[in-house]
Amino acid sequence: MADLNQLVEKARELGAAAAAPIKTSDIRFSDEFRKLCEQNSCGHYDTNWMCPPAVGSLEEVQAKVLEFSEGVVFQTVTKIADSFDFEGMMKAEEIHSETFNKLLEYLRSDMGCKEFLALNAGHCTVCKQCNFPDGDECRFPDKAVSSVEAHCIDVSALVTAHGIPYVNGPNTVSYVGLFLF
Repeated sequence: MADLNQLVEKARELGAAAAAPIKTSDIRFSDEFRKLCEQNSCGHYDTNWMCPPAVGSLEEVQAKVLEFSEGVVFQTVTKIADSFDFEGMMKAEEIHSETFNKLLEYLRSDMGCKEFLALNAGHCTVCKQCNFPDGDECRFPDKAVSSVEAHCIDVSALVTAHGIPYVNGPNTVSYVGLFLF
């Protein structure tokens, strides 16, 4: 079992604007997020193993999350030029993913964690081209990462319930990651 307070501190050390321990019993799920996926609002629906429909039904992903009892949610916040600064948003996502990956490595190596669920912002990017749907299974299941939203978790409710603002002011973009134990 991971030391949640230690992980919170490490997240902040690595650049997270905020981080907090959570209980999975406090997580709110909503099928509205699955509906957004089905409308292909991010452009990755039915394109990889870590997104719907391949990641599982609402009931399956909810059960997967609830196999764990606690975790740490963290958020990165990056200033951007304005609300149309697409390049700034992509750079912010890159910064967030770097923080996420460093935390993931810290969990695996320094903390020696083996049993946990890591959920990030956005689609899985382990492979340049996912073999879904033609392949029989994910080529790197131990490295592949699904998103918080693909698991139908209400991110806004999750962060605000733990003292983390969902909106961080004008000309900012925020991303959220989650580790469950």
